[in-house]
Amino acid sequence: MGVKNLWDILESCKKTLPLHHLQNKRVCIDLSCWIVQLQNVNKSYRPQTDKLFLRGLFHRLRALIALNCGLIFVSDGSIPAIKLSTYRRRLNSGSEVTQDDKNLDKMSSLRRNMGSEFSCMIKEAKALGLSLGVPCLEGVEEAEAQCALLNLESLCDGCFSSDSDIFLFGARTVYRDIWLGERGYVVCYEMDDIERKLGFGRNSLITLALLLGSDYSQGVRGLGPESACQIVKSVGDNVVLQRIASEGLSFVKRAKNSKKEGWSFKCNNKEESLNQEINVNGTDHSLQRETPFSQVIDAYSNPKCYSADSEAVHRVLAQHLFQHARLHQVCVQFFQWPPEKTDEYILPKIAERDLRRFANLRANTLALGVDLPLQKVPVKCPITGIIKSRKLQGKECFEVSWEESYGLKSSVVPADLIESACPEKIVEFEERRALRQPKKSKPKSSAAEIDQKLQALMLDIESENSTSSNASFSSRVVMSEDWTAATEIDLTRRQDLLLDAESKSNANMSCYPTGSTAAKAEIIDLVSPSPVQCRNVSRIREMSDQPINTIELSDSETEKSPELERKARALRMFIASIRDDIS
Repeated sequence: MGVKNLWDILESCKKTLPLHHLQNKRVCIDLSCWIVQLQNVNKSYRPQTDKLFLRGLFHRLRALIALNCGLIFVSDGSIPAIKLSTYRRRLNSGSEVTQDDKNLDKMSSLRRNMGSEFSCMIKEAKALGLSLGVPCLEGVEEAEAQCALLNLESLCDGCFSSDSDIFLFGARTVYRDIWLGERGYVVCYEMDDIERKLGFGRNSLITLALLLGSDYSQGVRGLGPESACQIVKSVGDNVVLQRIASEGLSFVKRAKNSKKEGWSFKCNNKEESLNQEINVNGTDHSLQRETPFSQVIDAYSNPKCYSADSEAVHRVLAQHLFQHARLHQVCVQFFQWPPEKTDEYILPKIAERDLRRFANLRANTLALGVDLPLQKVPVKCPITGIIKSRKLQGKECFEVSWEESYGLKSSVVPADLIESACPEKIVEFEERRALRQPKKSKPKSSAAEIDQKLQALMLDIESENSTSSNASFSSRVVMSEDWTAATEIDLTRRQDLLLDAESKSNANMSCYPTGSTAAKAEIIDLVSPSPVQCRNVSRIREMSDQPINTIELSDSETEKSPELERKARALRMFIASIRDDIS
């Protein structure tokens, strides 16, 4: 539970950070909180025997392992004596505190029932974590207190816990929740933000626990979170605990009376009300019957934990290896998974973690001013090469082959990770791809473009043929000596007539059909001589009314010119390309 309403008070300090924020960090996990979260999510779907809470834990762990996030499980030890009344009240559904619970000085912590269902779930979670290389530290008493101490001593970067009293034990960075979806994130609270935005330090939070209620105290009845925050702020974080130690909660009465609020304080026990009874000396009768203030303050300020230099802490801080065979046994036992399915889930994550460690090594080496090439790095690069580029969920990735990773041959990793770990592999991949890349095929032309090109080529050929024929004809016409100047046919006129005659003689030459008005397709014979070579002499005679003595035709006129050959060749190639596009 933690402190009543404290998460609501800290709402303005909540931050939602991407899951990638946990990369290369070491975090402690309050294992009980995670089990409760996963159990509450899954218990309404399937029975407990399906181990859905354990599957959820497995997927959380593999996601964090891939980010090279160092994980430490912390479980609860014995129940603190100061918490026994709360613990029994929860078990008995709100029963009254017994006489033995009042004598805290004579009581000691109570060992938990290791045979309970919840204790068995914790045991199974520990077994799964150990097979994945996640150690577990069993706290002396409260798990959140041990997590907070490790964070306060800078032995970890943050703590996963949903108990708000972890701040009262001294935690600086707390991750309340985690989401693994496509856009995974964590909900984070920083003590620096709480101090800056709200003005609450650790002492103020302990005071709020006394006023609002927590696992160690029932709080002041009728006092809401807003009023409690105003009272604490009015006193100040540096002196608030000293005021409580010396005056009890009498300053609460003065603060309330100064604001003239309708919260009644009774100076004697004659009148019963819903409000808390506080006498003129500042003694809270109800809290005195439950827990003295000093014991509550001491329980939060000096919790029973393993010290930072203890053997137990050193043991969990050491690196623990991934136990491949043991994981197979655990997954068969709890999930009935064959080894192949287990490997499919976990091996790519283990390989990605190793690559991130290699990237950290190169980054640290570079930070020291030593830029070693890939071949001279003392640790061998985990990947042998890049197979191909991929895109997963809109993110650039590479499929890579691995050197030696428990039999894993290939998997997909983010491109930015390859860039930071071994950019030389990307250069090699780009060079190989450039050599293997085939020539780009020409884009297929549309029907309109084909029509335009074909018509332009046919017109070009006809124009060339007409020009060549006219020039040959003009140079070889021999006129009679008695042809008078008055009846002489103008050479230009004859050329026009020849063009008209040639156009008619070329009527049999088909063109590529265009649009809906295109004529029926005809066969184009590109081998036989052009019809332009024919001459319609009779019409010229009719127009000139004068005989033409001689028309000399050279043998070369029946032959195709080199330019015509080139155009015909181009036309054949163009038609062949059309066939390729269609096929």
